[in-house]
Amino acid sequence: MPFIEESDLLELHKDIDKAQQMNERLLDQVKIKNKELKNKKTQRNILGLITGVFLLGTIALTSFTLGLSKSKAFDSSTNTNLLVSIDSLDVIKSRINNLKEQNQELSLVSEFYLAKSILNKEKIYSVQIKTFVDNNITLSSESLANTLFVKNNPFYSYSIGNFETIEEARSFRYQLVKMGFDDAFVASYQDGKRIQIEDPY
Repeated sequence: MPFIEESDLLELHKDIDKAQQMNERLLDQVKIKNKELKNKKTQRNILGLITGVFLLGTIALTSFTLGLSKSKAFDSSTNTNLLVSIDSLDVIKSRINNLKEQNQELSLVSEFYLAKSILNKEKIYSVQIKTFVDNNITLSSESLANTLFVKNNPFYSYSIGNFETIEEARSFRYQLVKMGFDDAFVASYQDGKRIQIEDPY
């Protein structure tokens, strides 16, 4: 294991802090997009509610006018038709409620994928430190922030650090080389794929 000097460790912490600030900015963008999506969802729900009330009002008015026109010749068959109309109203109400629930579930799913696509569209720089022929799952973990584990056929590459600028990534690479990772290099990533290997200087 290479020895890390205190000044190198401080530089490494600064680089990690910068990467965390970038992640916080991205999360702020996601929050803004989520607010916009919630506003749109609220508007859709209000429109759906107005449409549902309008449909129920139309059905009630139609049932009422049919009831008035047939009230003069009221008999047992009319009473049966009225019960059928009330039952069909309950069915329509339950269908509207089911559609509202499905709409809410779809909105949550679309919010998740929109947030993910916003994060993936950003071009980032990272320092690749290792390449494997086999998928080495032990190095990748959800608890490790600022790490990338990308498949570049037929290899799997392991990179650390997520930086907005190439200068930050180059500085981080320099610190890693000083610690003994001589093969480390800077690469740019977008949409979860490596775009290119960058010039280290």
